[in-house]
Amino acid sequence: MTSFRRLVLAVLILAVGAGAVTLLAPGGLGDPQPEVVTEGVSADLYRDVVGVPAGVVRLGGHLALGAPLVLSAALAWVGWLGWGRRTGATAAVALTGAGAVLAYVTSEALKLVVDQERPCRAIADVPGWVPCPPAGDWSFPSNHSTVAGALATGLVLAAPRLAGFAVPAGLLAAAARVVAGVHYPHDVVAGLILGAAITAAVVVLLAPAGRRLVGPTRDRCAPGRPAQ
Repeated sequence: MTSFRRLVLAVLILAVGAGAVTLLAPGGLGDPQPEVVTEGVSADLYRDVVGVPAGVVRLGGHLALGAPLVLSAALAWVGWLGWGRRTGATAAVALTGAGAVLAYVTSEALKLVVDQERPCRAIADVPGWVPCPPAGDWSFPSNHSTVAGALATGLVLAAPRLAGFAVPAGLLAAAARVVAGVHYPHDVVAGLILGAAITAAVVVLLAPAGRRLVGPTRDRCAPGRPAQ
């Protein structure tokens, strides 16, 4: 793929992701008052999910909070194998890290623009099972879901054979934030899309440059090993 085509594809991915996140946003642009969501499909789903007093659901939510760590470990393993086998996986993993950081920073910036109140504060009659974050810690989009979407997408791009693990792990991490009572469903969907779009764009656009940087570094660490 030529550099121009990579640029076009990256821009297209970002445009689609930005459009989807914008459609999911509750408003808030230029509004000095916080956005409070108490009605609609997302609020109803939140009530249904958080209102279920099932110990199994809560246990699953606790386990799902560790999904980003598992995804990070899987990425590290794929990157290590790629380093030893001299494949492009190591570069993809490194770029995934950069994409995840960029996506997180973007999600934090969006929170300050949208100013959406947490559901555990806006819909206080449905108690969650973790403490509600303090006032001013806004809800849209979900940072955890953004990072999970970024890591899952990077893992799929670095090792497509692990898609069957990466995608459910990312979805599980996002769903856990709703079950915990600290995010609406639209928060976590927006986070997943944001993280996936930014990371995919970074990997698609910078993959050749990443391989060029990783190759000489690897050769210096193992100068006696012939290239494959």
